[in-house]
Amino acid sequence: MRQHVGWIAGTAAAVLVAAGAVTYAVAGDGGSDAAPAADSADAGFARDMAVHHQQAVEMSYIVRDRTDDVEVRRLAYDIAQTQANQRGMLIGWLDLWELPKVSSDAPMTWMDMGSMASGEDGALMPGMATNTEMKKLGTLSGKQAEVFFLQLMTDHHKGGIHMAEACVKRCEVKVEKRLSQTMVNGQESEILLMADMLRARGAEARR
Repeated sequence: MRQHVGWIAGTAAAVLVAAGAVTYAVAGDGGSDAAPAADSADAGFARDMAVHHQQAVEMSYIVRDRTDDVEVRRLAYDIAQTQANQRGMLIGWLDLWELPKVSSDAPMTWMDMGSMASGEDGALMPGMATNTEMKKLGTLSGKQAEVFFLQLMTDHHKGGIHMAEACVKRCEVKVEKRLSQTMVNGQESEILLMADMLRARGAEARR
C-alpha cells in the first residue's frame, strides 16, 4: 500500500510540475495566440483528451498492483507519468483560457464525431475501456492481468492517436498542436512495444 501511495504522489507531483510550466509554455510560443473559443477544436481536444488520459492513468495504477512483472510495471509507470503530466497541461490551458473543463456537447463534437462517441457502459470515447472492463482488470492477476491491460491500453492508444491527429490538423494554438503530435509519436511507439509484449505472452491485440 505504501508503494502505491508513493507512486500516486509521484504522478501528482508530475502534474503540478506540468501545470506550473503551462504559462511558460504558452508564453514561449510567442504569446501571439489568442484564447480559443469554447467550441473550438483547441478547447474540445483539451477537454476530451484530459478525460481520455485520466482513464489511462487509472488503468496503469490498477495493473501495477496486479502483477510483479517488471516490464509491465515499468510500462504502466511510464504511461501514468506521461499522461498525468500531459493532462495537467491540458487542464492548465483551459484555466488560462478561462474556458469550462466540461461541455454540454457530446465528446468529439469538435472533430465532427460527436454522434460516434460511444458512451456505452462508461466508454465515453472510442478506445476507452468500459466500466465492466475496468472492473475486470481489477479482478485479474499475473499474466492474465498483463495481457488484458496490454489489450485495453492498445485500444486506448489507438483512440487517443485518432483524436491527437485531429488536433494536429484542426487546432490553432501552436503549443497544443505540438503536444498532440508528441502524443501521436509516443503512443504509436508504445503500441509497437505492447504488440511485442503481447506476443511474448502468447496473445495479441483485440482488434
